[in-house]
Formats: sequence, C-alpha cells, structure tokens
Amino acid sequence: MKWFSLVAVLLVSAVQAQEYPNKPIRVVVPFAPGGFADTVTRVLGQHMEQRIKWQFVVENRPGGNGFIGTTAVQKAAPDGYTLLMAHTGEFAVNPALFNDVPYELERDFVAITMVSDAPMLYLATASAPFNSFQELVAQAKSKPGSISFSSAGNGSINHLAGEWLAQAAGIQLLHVPYKGGAPAAAAVAAGDVHFGVMAAPGAMPHIKSGRGKVIGITTAKKSRLDPSWATPRDANIPDLDASIWAGLFAPKGTPQAVVDRINKEVRETLALPEVQKRFIESTGGEAVGMSSADFLARIKADAERYKRVVQKAGVKPG
Repeated sequence: MKWFSLVAVLLVSAVQAQEYPNKPIRVVVPFAPGGFADTVTRVLGQHMEQRIKWQFVVENRPGGNGFIGTTAVQKAAPDGYTLLMAHTGEFAVNPALFNDVPYELERDFVAITMVSDAPMLYLATASAPFNSFQELVAQAKSKPGSISFSSAGNGSINHLAGEWLAQAAGIQLLHVPYKGGAPAAAAVAAGDVHFGVMAAPGAMPHIKSGRGKVIGITTAKKSRLDPSWATPRDANIPDLDASIWAGLFAPKGTPQAVVDRINKEVRETLALPEVQKRFIESTGGEAVGMSSADFLARIKADAERYKRVVQKAGVKPG
C-alpha cells in the first residue's frame, strides 16, 4: 500500500510539472521598483516570456528590511504560482542582524536557483585624496576614523561590505548611513562623504558625470562590466569578497517536480548569450543559474561570513 501511495504521489507530481504553468506566475520582490532585485526580475521575466511564453507578474512589496514581501510568499500557497525574488539581505544578512526574523530559510522556503550575482563598487567622490585601495588604506591608517563612507542604511549589504573592507584591511572607517541607495550615492557625488558602497547601476551616473571615481569592487572576481576595476585581491586584501546576488525561492511544500521545472527553464534562459549581455548591462552582474543544492550551500556560506562581520563590527539594524 505504501508503494502504491508513493507511485501515486510521483504521478501527480509529474502531471503537475507537465501542466505547469497554466496561468501567470506572481513574483514578489521585497523592494521598490528600480533596484537590483527588481531589475533582475524584470529582465528574467521578459526573456522567459520570449523564450517559452511564461508570464511573470512582478509585485513589489517593499518595507521592513524585506520582511513584508518575504513573509507574504512564506504564507502563499505552495503551488509554484507565487515565487520570491530575494537578494543577499533576506537570507544571508537578516539572520545575523535580527533576533526575531519571522521566517527561516529551510523551514519556510525552497531555494530554486540563483539568478544574478554582482559586485558592488567602492565609489569615491572626485576630490577624495585617494585613487586606489592602497591609497585609501594608507590614508585611513594615517588618520584612523577620518575616512567616511556612505551606505543605504545600517545593516544593509552595502554597509557590511564597507565594514568588511575595514576589517580585512585593518583600518577604521566612519560609517554614514542614508535612507536608501540613491541618497547614499548622491552624498558621494556631492562630496559629503569620502566614498560609498553601491551597486553599479547607482554608481554609473556619477562615474559618467565625473563626480565619482571607482576605487575598486567588493568581489574577488573581476567585473565583466569593466574588468579594469580593481578587486580587493589586486590590493592584497584577499579576505574580502562581498557580492550582491538575487535568486528565486518558492514556499516550502511546492512540488519538487515544479521546482525542478522552474530551475531548468530559468537556467536555460540565463544561459542565452543575449540574456547574459543584458544582465551585465542592466545590473552590472552576471546571469548565474545553479542547482537548488548549490544555491542553498552558497546562502549558508554567505550567512556565516556576514555573521562574523556583523559580530566583529557590532552592527545594529537601522
């Protein structure tokens, strides 16, 4: 009888995967339109529709450090028609910052696949007295705490990438939090801070205007948007490797066959050369598809690294 039940479950799951999807898929983004995760979702959705006629309906649910949008998906029906496009903050940073996160990754979600992975930039104001990692570190060591950097807020991934730089280079920096990435970038352009940590799209207008200069990027891997940008390893800061990724999640209990189908189709879409090019141009990041198991392992590894940064720096959420 148990054997029969198992076969029945497998048959139902296979049928669900074959019929999926038969209506639009709602993808919740826990941020306002125009940000990294939102852009990733819209680029992917456009190319999924072009390639296999799947329709993604983007629903922006910003607020509460990503809690609002994330918990909305946590409570959704596990049928594959409500997905979450989260970024590094929701599952790798928030658990280190908050004692009362209202969700747990493995208890409440299935990690389907990473979609995009991008470096952030250390963008300095044009008049900053340093032009490279080496010069920034030298200035900070000569006058500890005198070099200021902006971020999108206390506990943001941008903030942690700044603290991680300080820890890895053995320097003291002055953190100046802003309410969002745009005002943090504007502060750099205006010269209100020495540098800021931001995603490439937010930095590009200030680079083009000449009001900002790239000191380097936050990842060990070179940026395909501009390979000339220095990595921390170029400056002998090997312990620093902070990227911002976005990936798809489903509520726990979503049929495995449906999860596998989404994973397969998304990865095949991301492998298209035109899609890879579009991601680099629009987000500064690469199109990155991977297995559910590999994605889960990456999230856990990032969570451990950010936990150490948070604890060492004594970071508190804004």
